[in-house]
Amino acid sequence: RLIADVDISSQTMTVRKDGRVLYRWPVSTARPGKVTPIGTFRPQRMHRKWRSTIYGSNMPYSIFFRGPYAIHGTGAVSRLGRPASAGCVRLHTANAKRLYDLTRQVGPSNMRVRIRH
Repeated sequence: RLIADVDISSQTMTVRKDGRVLYRWPVSTARPGKVTPIGTFRPQRMHRKWRSTIYGSNMPYSIFFRGPYAIHGTGAVSRLGRPASAGCVRLHTANAKRLYDLTRQVGPSNMRVRIRH
C-alpha cells in the first residue's frame, strides 16, 4: 500500500510504501481563507496533464482525491513549504510525477491520501 501523508502544520508530505518512508517533500496547502480537506481519501481520478477549470492554472500529474481537490505539480516552487494554494496540495512537478508514477504502479485502489493538521 502507498500512502501520501500530508501534514498541514509542517507543510510536508511523507510518502510511504508498505510502511517504509520513500520521500519527504515540501508542499503548499490552502492559503488563509481557503480549505484543504482533512481526512483519508482514495484517488478518484488521475490526469498527467490537467488545467483547472476554476483558476485556469496548469496542474500536471494530478491525483484528484475529493471532488475538485488534487495533489499536483506546480511552477510556484518558491512557495512550497508554506500555505499558498486554493485548497489543493501542491508539489514540485518532479515530485508530483514520482508520486503519480508510483500510484499508477501500485494501482489507485492501493493508494491513500491522508491529510492532517
